[in-house]
Amino acid sequence: VQLQASGGGLMQAGDSLRLSCAASARTTFSYYNAGWFRQTPGKEREFVAGNRWLDGTTDYADSVKGRFTMSRDDDNIYSQMNSLKPEDTAVYYCARGGAWSGVRLQSDYNHWGQGTQVTVSS
Repeated sequence: VQLQASGGGLMQAGDSLRLSCAASARTTFSYYNAGWFRQTPGKEREFVAGNRWLDGTTDYADSVKGRFTMSRDDDNIYSQMNSLKPEDTAVYYCARGGAWSGVRLQSDYNHWGQGTQVTVSS
């Protein structure tokens, strides 16, 4: 299983950005939970958003609620990030986990993408 995150970049506060995460050939997000996490140097990787396959619901971290929207199709997941803030600066990781797992913990996921850097200047 390979997940490839992309779409990061250098942005200004207030900008919008869309991250993508593609599942490699013979890999899919169908039938699996999917999530986005982020990490800054010296800090633990933190939950951003997670979508449950079974009922389609999505959880968001309080810090991004109302600004970020997660979506998905069979082979990709996306994070539409609006009203970016400098504190959103991080490496963003996509992940896939079992459909009967939760979505908020790193341990809920067993496959991770390589990360894409998002930098937001003030």
